[in-house]
Amino acid sequence: MFDINTLLRKNIKNLTPYSSARDEFQGEASVFLDANENAFGSPLPTAYNRYPDPMQHAIKLRLKEIKGLPVRNIFVGNGSDEAIDILFRSFCNPGVDNVIIVPPTYGMYQVSANINDVETKKVVLTEEYQLDLNGIAEAIDEHTKLIFICSPNNPTGNSINREDVETLLANFKGIVVVDEAYINFSRQKSFIQELTEYANLVVMQTLSKAWGLAGLRVGMAFASEEIIEVMNRVKPPYNVNEASQQLALQALQNVGQVNDWIKETLAQRDKLVLTLKDMPFVLDIYPSDANFILVKTTDATGIYNYLVDKGIIVRNRTNVELCEGCLRITVGTPGENTTLIETLQQYK
Repeated sequence: MFDINTLLRKNIKNLTPYSSARDEFQGEASVFLDANENAFGSPLPTAYNRYPDPMQHAIKLRLKEIKGLPVRNIFVGNGSDEAIDILFRSFCNPGVDNVIIVPPTYGMYQVSANINDVETKKVVLTEEYQLDLNGIAEAIDEHTKLIFICSPNNPTGNSINREDVETLLANFKGIVVVDEAYINFSRQKSFIQELTEYANLVVMQTLSKAWGLAGLRVGMAFASEEIIEVMNRVKPPYNVNEASQQLALQALQNVGQVNDWIKETLAQRDKLVLTLKDMPFVLDIYPSDANFILVKTTDATGIYNYLVDKGIIVRNRTNVELCEGCLRITVGTPGENTTLIETLQQYK
């Protein structure tokens, strides 16, 4: 049985969050003299002299329509990285608790653990880039608070078997975090639909990938009301700035445009795979549910340096466990992909 009170840090249980001016008054008024803002405006075409909505209500109402979730189950943060950090600070006692990560995976889980002085137990994925359930079960102890699973996974691109994640959710007394940054490109359905089934599930998504808003830093977490309440209590009062809120809300009205880009990205990914697999230095291209592919080569570092010299930047992952000899290549525009292919065809 999941009990959030057995997981929370004692100081977080007793935390009184900062009460901002915009928390204490919400609504319309003609004169605002409560927040010590610059009443004269901003030296910009758009006035940013007022503090933003600390709870991002307009964005959450739009996300409610898109995701089919109540507002009380939605957290909006300064990128997904903020949600990761808040989970560490809420549930993990520094120097005492631990989390489980399953490399190769997104590197920020480890970085955030290090910042918060929390031990990471690494259970390496199988050769098929799937969960080692027995290894995870052996790694769990009384101080294990979180398990991070990236699906579709970065840098491998594949989705994690749904049944394996459900096994963890059903048997682990801590929190299972499913990071779905690339879910819009996947054939698998989101774990958001399972929130009513599992009180210990946190699903993270982002507007950085399919939505094309990486520069705005807007991330989302979806979870039970009690977990979201904790995250809102711990976050900074104005964690998402006004410009990002306004622009994100505009973008969220354009679902059709985003869906068209997703279809084009997937078509370009398939073309890229077909062309690359016939190149003599390509040993394997792993199945991808993301907007990138992981390509195993005869000389990842040599190819990477060659592309850099030509002004083309991919990601060299050869030093990552289970990714030896691999390059991670993001799917670009048709023109960018053509430039990449033509350049690689000249590689000796």
